[in-house]
Amino acid sequence: METVHGKLRGSVADGVQVFRGMPYAAPPFGPNRLRPPRPVEPWSGVRDAVELGPEPPQVTPPTTGGPGSGVSGDWREIDESFAEIERAAPSEDCLNLNVWTPDREATRLPVMVWIQGGMFEISSTAAYDGSRFARDGVVCVVITWRPGAEGFLFLGDGVANVGLLDQVAALEWVRENIAAFGGDPGNVTVFGESAGAMSIGMLLAMPRAAGLFRRAILQSGAAHHVTPAEDARRISGYLAERLGVPATREAIAAVGVERFVAVQSELKAELFADPDPGRWGSAVVASNMPWQPVIDGQVLPGRPIDLIAAGSSGDVDVIVGTNTDDWRLWSVVSGMIGQMTDEILTGPVEAYGNQSLGAYGLPVAEALAAYRARYPESTPGELLATVQTDWWMRIPALRLADARADARAVAVGGTYMYEFAWPSPGLGAVHALEIPFVFDIARPDIPLFGPMLGQGPPQALADLMHSAWVSFATNGDPGWPSYDLGRRATMRFDTASQVVEDPRRWERELWRGIR
Repeated sequence: METVHGKLRGSVADGVQVFRGMPYAAPPFGPNRLRPPRPVEPWSGVRDAVELGPEPPQVTPPTTGGPGSGVSGDWREIDESFAEIERAAPSEDCLNLNVWTPDREATRLPVMVWIQGGMFEISSTAAYDGSRFARDGVVCVVITWRPGAEGFLFLGDGVANVGLLDQVAALEWVRENIAAFGGDPGNVTVFGESAGAMSIGMLLAMPRAAGLFRRAILQSGAAHHVTPAEDARRISGYLAERLGVPATREAIAAVGVERFVAVQSELKAELFADPDPGRWGSAVVASNMPWQPVIDGQVLPGRPIDLIAAGSSGDVDVIVGTNTDDWRLWSVVSGMIGQMTDEILTGPVEAYGNQSLGAYGLPVAEALAAYRARYPESTPGELLATVQTDWWMRIPALRLADARADARAVAVGGTYMYEFAWPSPGLGAVHALEIPFVFDIARPDIPLFGPMLGQGPPQALADLMHSAWVSFATNGDPGWPSYDLGRRATMRFDTASQVVEDPRRWERELWRGIR
């Protein structure tokens, strides 16, 4: 295999050709640390591309710490399953990607580029296997990118959102090289989940990303959650202060990686222990994410949802959706679902009410009364998880679909909405549960996701969802009606999947008028 930077040697498994750990940008260290990605230096000879590439520096993934019983009898199985994943060690040459292709001699195959989630703190390709997409005639790409402060340090010095710029650099690599793998650089679909989907929401609004992809799929993430510049700069100042260095890019970049990551963890723990909006900013307190995209005025010129509503990426076909019980995963993981009481419920909801999705705020007392009336059998912990699902994922997804469907927008690309409703036994249709169905690997024995699936995940659901994603990437049609403001057609994926009209009207009405 020959790319514009040099020759590569991959591997073959079950008829699928796989190339792993290919660099798409120069190592972001030394003079490149904490700065936008630089081009790859060409190499001579043949470079092996058979092992996963190094991962960017990042905090240790959180363990569940939740109750002792869960999906498969013991919730700790998820921790153990994650530990079983063969992840590459962090190293300097960490901006790399993996490609699965059915036939590199083919031409103009559709391309899908996966951007994984991880709270903007984790970036690993290890859990994602694109071979089923390749089996079905799609060239699949999975990328790393810089999370945490490595990717989202903001000092007001003209450099911002380098983690998003990493994603742009990966898409530029795809444009320049994917034809050699049998792919069509003019038919690229970006798809991602959680922070990966939120990243795609940013890419839809970024001038630097214009023209790099034709379609987008946002799974449990949209285009609302960003950090105001003043809050991001303040948090970066806290990082420098704790590191004991001046708040300059050069001084912070000189700090060793181990210390750098450790201090990020300390700041996150401090945010959890004392979520004071006056110290951190209300957006950060509500999200519990000190490192996420920043409205800097250049890379991200404004609030992404507003830019999209004004027509940004209007020619891109979009699927956007959520899982019915998205936030319940974290409520179970933390144990909060069983610890919350009516007496203390108001406080957490108020954090979302004050920030909500903009400047106005959700009236807390009225909202809680409405949620209790809507879900009379729910415990306080379950009610909180429902509010969090709406704030984090559901309302932003609906607003994104509405913005593109609004007659005032200039969008010409199609818009499609879905809801993943299949409930994992004892857990529900929680965050990330749709991923193994999308990748057609929904089996109890797979790492990370397997313990969430129980013993009998429906293969028919994986067949349907995976084929819908492939069809959309191929021709822009996932197989159900497009979204408009009249019907608001939504594909509900379950053991008996069906299209429903405006299934979240109640939530839309409750949150109406809140930006």
